Amino acid sequence: MLGDALRIHHAFSHQALSKDRFELALERSLNRAGVQAELVQNRTNRGHDIIIEGVPVSLKTQADASIRIDYLHISKFMELGRGAWELSLLRDMFLEHMKSYQRIFQFRCLSPGPKSYLYELVEIPKALLAEAIGAQLVIQTRSRQTPKPGYGYVFDAEGKLKFALYFDGGTERKLQIKKINKELCRVHATWRFDSTPLEQSIPR
Repeated sequence: MLGDALRIHHAFSHQALSKDRFELALERSLNRAGVQAELVQNRTNRGHDIIIEGVPVSLKTQADASIRIDYLHISKFMELGRGAWELSLLRDMFLEHMKSYQRIFQFRCLSPGPKSYLYELVEIPKALLAEAIGAQLVIQTRSRQTPKPGYGYVFDAEGKLKFALYFDGGTERKLQIKKINKELCRVHATWRFDSTPLEQSIPR
């Protein structure tokens, strides 16, 4: 059903399905399939975006031009506010934020058309991101930003990067999550299809 929504969308647009349209399409698709789902009413809610069968879920999207198949990137996981800029405190704020939901999904547009499209729905294990409690925190001392940005690196036992928190000290003061290894995530579904402009699909 979500695949049908994607095909209809791309009959009218070459742009990737936006976050709000994805959320609505997901809610309606789940309910039509007999899975109870309800979007939160407050669109500025800092926690979960949807409740699925009683489970609070955070939804993210990715459709940037530099998207990579093997790594996930969340450009704005959360806002960091105007409080003290200490990486350990910001890391703890991130961990506290995740207490408000149980699962995290990212809807990704891997092939932006205009004729062929590829989407996937990936679950990022919350337990994986919770490993940030032991992240290697590094401040970018040479940056000209104020406050200075920093990273929180999470490695496996062999020293391979699992993901990195990026505390963006720019005007938005936001948290990004970079280079999430997709091998550590679960791909729930993929949609690959060709899109025909609507005027070409109408019989004459």
